[in-house]
Amino acid sequence: MSDAQKRANAEEELSLSSLLKHAVFDGEGRTLGKLWDVVTRLRENDYPLLSGLVIGLGSAGYFVPMSDVGSMGPQSIRLKTAKVDLRPFQPRDGEVLLKANILGNRLIDVPHSTLVKAYDVRLAPTAIGWLVTGLDVHKGGWLHLGRHEEHPARDWHSFLLLMGDDRSPGVRPSSSRLAMLRPAQIADIIESASSREEHILLAQVHEDPELEADVFEELDDDDQARLLRARGDQEVADLLSRMRADDAADAIMDLAQERRLGILELLSDGQKTKVRALLGYHQATAGGLMGSDFLALSENKTVGDALRAVQSATTHQPEALTTIYTLHDDGTLAGTLTLVRAVQSSPETLLREAADPNLVIASPGDDIITVTTRMADFNLLSLPVVDGQNNLLGIVTVDDALEAAIPRDWSRR
Repeated sequence: MSDAQKRANAEEELSLSSLLKHAVFDGEGRTLGKLWDVVTRLRENDYPLLSGLVIGLGSAGYFVPMSDVGSMGPQSIRLKTAKVDLRPFQPRDGEVLLKANILGNRLIDVPHSTLVKAYDVRLAPTAIGWLVTGLDVHKGGWLHLGRHEEHPARDWHSFLLLMGDDRSPGVRPSSSRLAMLRPAQIADIIESASSREEHILLAQVHEDPELEADVFEELDDDDQARLLRARGDQEVADLLSRMRADDAADAIMDLAQERRLGILELLSDGQKTKVRALLGYHQATAGGLMGSDFLALSENKTVGDALRAVQSATTHQPEALTTIYTLHDDGTLAGTLTLVRAVQSSPETLLREAADPNLVIASPGDDIITVTTRMADFNLLSLPVVDGQNNLLGIVTVDDALEAAIPRDWSRR
């Protein structure tokens, strides 16, 4: 049964905040107490299915399975039976309580990539039982205080719950849903999260090492340094080994001086070589901004060779592949070929014929203003950085140039 079919009775949706105000009656019409909470379990890529209710009687709450619930309406809840198990309710691993775990708590609004608070939960009857179908995250003005049942709700699948700590034992949301967001969006959410929310988010991204590296690359320098300080040397080295070499070099420089050498030695051999080369440059120069991932081929190769090399460069960031660099026989920089121009050229064309020999370059010591101005003047997506002998040392990509040029208070906004 599809989600659309399950939501066929959307007009019959009930508001949890409304239900919590009303009484619960047994099968003979006697008042048992009030609804304290609703128990459900998360289902991957589907609406949660209600498993039972927690009914409050005096100072205790007891569990009633949904199989014993006869009806639920805006004014009351009626059970099928007069017999109930009065043993105090104890949540089991994996169970989610809609009031305790969701209502009033923050969660991720996926379409808007931000944290919002859940003010109400919508429930709907279907052929397979009652489902959690939507959430109300509309705060409302003073005229609607306490009347969230009148607010329009949004689909449950538009949100990600922040669960998996001591408030929700046994509930471990998968990082696969978090991966629906871009790393930069996840980083922004982490930067605006509380300590508890940050802990949960970091635990989820840690399940996907590549995603974790991408997120740490996007974090604000201060937050990145703070989070790395809390980790052991080996854990930091494992993370930095998966990051771009230029970002890893910046992260090492933000660590305490007594930790830098030890962590550097723990890096993978290939990453260690790249990072060591980058650490020799000041962060506010072309050398400090450049990355060591780029595509450079002999000018005697063909355009077809270059395009196949682009296809194989799966570990390079896409921004580093917007330009193909050609080299003379002695290894020095000969020319540049944009990816678009390469796609539009005949595969048999030699790179020396297709590439532009009029080079626009930077020296390692050029400052940020020089780099960004040069890239803007020539409409470049990447700028090659060369030494005094015209050897290609690295490239500055437009995303890194923008990040370095934007004032700190702007980037926080």
